[in-house]
Amino acid sequence: MTEARGPAGRSGGTHAQYAPGTPCWVSLMVHGMATTQEFYGALFGWEFQPGPQQLGPYARAMLHGREVAGIGQLPPDRHLPLAWTPYLATDDADQTAHTVRLCGGTIGVGPLDAAEAGRMAIGSDPSGAVFGVWQAAAHRGTAVTGVPGTPVWNELLTFETVGVAKFYESVFGYEEEAVVSADFDYVTLLIDGRPVAGIHGVGNTLPRDRGPHWVTYFEVDDTDEALTRVVDLGGQVVTQARDGEHGRVATVADPEGAHFSLLRPSR
Repeated sequence: MTEARGPAGRSGGTHAQYAPGTPCWVSLMVHGMATTQEFYGALFGWEFQPGPQQLGPYARAMLHGREVAGIGQLPPDRHLPLAWTPYLATDDADQTAHTVRLCGGTIGVGPLDAAEAGRMAIGSDPSGAVFGVWQAAAHRGTAVTGVPGTPVWNELLTFETVGVAKFYESVFGYEEEAVVSADFDYVTLLIDGRPVAGIHGVGNTLPRDRGPHWVTYFEVDDTDEALTRVVDLGGQVVTQARDGEHGRVATVADPEGAHFSLLRPSR
């Protein structure tokens, strides 16, 4: 996580509506639905309920009865790098998808209706990082933030920030706040002055087998204790816990290899 600006949206309450461009949902597509649900259920205390099935079996993760995230089933013949995918809010998924294409991105899925829940599309930016677009109807998105087990921040890891930041600014209307440093390439994306996501340019240190990708941070009570649970549950530690300006953070992988980060925010 950047040391420039902290995570946004730590309200501890519900969200009636997300402003366009705000990450409003995170979703993970996997091969083993049952084992993945067991892992995240034990790690975060999630329970699961069926969700829209337009793209195959899909379940919504619930925390204390409120929607937090989604986990879907990949077709058996799809062998892509697994990653949590942020969905960015929009008032018009079709128009946003059109703008994505005009600005050099691609749309791989949709736009399509997800039953009565809303309208969605899945695309990628010019560097190849995958993200979703969500036009809410019955399903507004993540219903609670600011408590353990909920998304607290989304960050794009890419080669360099300049070009890709302009893409997201053009599509979603973000303001940008760059870190001025000779050896640190970071842009915070803001809506109405509020930080909502980050872009971190890491150059040649980006893993060759993954390419540019979004990383979701989930809040935890104790980062070190959560790392132990990840390993006990069959996951792996990617980067050990470290203290930063905004809390204690570590990066891990679930049993199928999807990376995500754990953050105990500074109090």
